[in-house]
Amino acid sequence: MKPRNNGFSLIEVMIAVAIIGLLMGVALPSYNDYVLRGRLTEAYSALATVQPNAEQFWANTRSYASFDTSSGVFPAATPNFTYALSGATQTAYTVTATGRARAAGFVYTIDQQGNRATTAVPAGWTTSTTCWVDRRNGQCSQ
Repeated sequence: MKPRNNGFSLIEVMIAVAIIGLLMGVALPSYNDYVLRGRLTEAYSALATVQPNAEQFWANTRSYASFDTSSGVFPAATPNFTYALSGATQTAYTVTATGRARAAGFVYTIDQQGNRATTAVPAGWTTSTTCWVDRRNGQCSQ
């Protein structure tokens, strides 16, 4: 009776490792993009709530000038974004979400008319003056 070898040969193991390496090479970048897009939604959500809050503030005070963090309705910083009010006058404002940590490089804005823009993105991404970009090719979130 011939002894029987149990287990895998070196070739079989190397083929399995190569296949796993190929799958990881394809899957990991896609996964990282999905995770990043999830982080970007922090900015979209916060900026989307700014406009109705600003309109309510304007209806009460007839000015956007003092609509800022002291108003109580301005978005607080999140783990991946900080928010700032710029150019606030009696009739206009711009709120900017600036990425930090793992969302560094992204800058999104919204104004009193609801105009959305992506003013800065990391290298390899495309900006937009009409929407909030959430994909490398410049595709918008909405």
